[in-house]
Amino acid sequence: MTDTKTFNLPDVGEGLTEAEILTWHVKPGDTVTVNQTIVEIETAKAAVELPCPYAGVITELFVAEGDVVLVGTPILTIATSGPTTTQAPGPGAARPEVAQAIGSLPTSAAPAAREAVLVGYGVKQTGTPQRRARVLAHDPHGTTAPEAGPPGEAVKPVRHGGLEIGRHAEEVLSRRAAVLAKPPVRRLAKDLHVDLSVVDPTGAGGVITRADVERTAMLTAAVSTESRPASTRTTPLMRDASTPREVRTPIKGVTKVMAEAMVASAFTAPHVTEWVEVDVTRTLDLVDRLRTRPQFEGVKVSPLLLVATGLIRAARAHPGVNATWDAAAGEIVTKNYVNLGIAAATPRGLVVPNVKDADLLDLVGLARALQDLVETARAGRTSPADMAGGTITITNVGVFGVDGGTPIINPGESAILCMGRAVAKPWVVEGEVRVRQVMQLTLSFDHRLVDGALGSQVLASVARFLEDPAVELVLG
Repeated sequence: MTDTKTFNLPDVGEGLTEAEILTWHVKPGDTVTVNQTIVEIETAKAAVELPCPYAGVITELFVAEGDVVLVGTPILTIATSGPTTTQAPGPGAARPEVAQAIGSLPTSAAPAAREAVLVGYGVKQTGTPQRRARVLAHDPHGTTAPEAGPPGEAVKPVRHGGLEIGRHAEEVLSRRAAVLAKPPVRRLAKDLHVDLSVVDPTGAGGVITRADVERTAMLTAAVSTESRPASTRTTPLMRDASTPREVRTPIKGVTKVMAEAMVASAFTAPHVTEWVEVDVTRTLDLVDRLRTRPQFEGVKVSPLLLVATGLIRAARAHPGVNATWDAAAGEIVTKNYVNLGIAAATPRGLVVPNVKDADLLDLVGLARALQDLVETARAGRTSPADMAGGTITITNVGVFGVDGGTPIINPGESAILCMGRAVAKPWVVEGEVRVRQVMQLTLSFDHRLVDGALGSQVLASVARFLEDPAVELVLG
């Protein structure tokens, strides 16, 4: 007995009302299993993989890639095998608070605990080999595999780039099906018009990385330029005649939400900004020494780790800077824990995920947490739960070669620390002028919660730590 199930776009948490369909991983006629990834969506806060709630055969897709869909809208139907079909919890069963709790589970959570929920609700599951093969076989360029007929029968033509192709496409399609690349890398390849089947992988196990795609795109562009007549080539500073004069990009998703949040913060919280220049020579020396320690093997150690440690210590010593102004309740909520936010620039816009209970982590644990947070954000996999509940934030403009700035406070928090680049400058040390590595630190704070004295104490505390972090860590 066959039954047709309709899968509506679920609420993946945080009370979000709509999402954009980024990538379909299935098409009508595909056989799917429970919790197999079927579509990738982008909400106002993050990109999320949605799993299939039923086992069966996809019969129809109601929305296309690029469509913005309201929560509760039917997006596909699945023909199931009736009572024997295994069914995961329905979309309506995932409450926002459950989704948030799931999204904050550590990566070491037992597989059985993850299998009790749908993958899309804050947790990215590790699929079976069969599921991975199906997802990897998805062609980012929009090619539809040819339908196989009886032996000896000609393969039906398929569409590719607007042209009909026949049996000769089988070899190309099989090569693309074998390509190993994560969804963000496939999306990058699509944006750069790179055919993944011709990319030489350098990642572990033959996985194609972002660098592989970018290298191939550059080589392709170089070959294309060299093949053009000299009279038609342009220098990097010249605009190509085919380049449109203007490009309009819809304001949506992460960009829209972040813009609204920043405007609300700027016009709600009275910002005060202070800055100080710090001799971070000893900080950079300690970073170099930590990189050689076996405890940090495989972990990225950067100045951000010690700046984060200094801010966490300052927030614990001065809890008034780690607070929220609750206008509705008429209360100031002081947090005795530190959920450290890190502003991260991603292809989808600025996001601010946070390390939960960062004040409970040792130096190695904090380094691992920061690395996971940044890598997840850059891959576009930050969950809504990862961005909720932050208490204080760091933004690092130094990585862009900038000395400093006046950051806007993340909504719901009372302060944000901006770290600039470290540059060689003449500095007076023990009465002598020497060349030292100097960094500018900038602290913006909500003057409703933090007065000038408290803000200055916090900034001075971070600066003092960075002047000699090894001694500060030993002395506690």
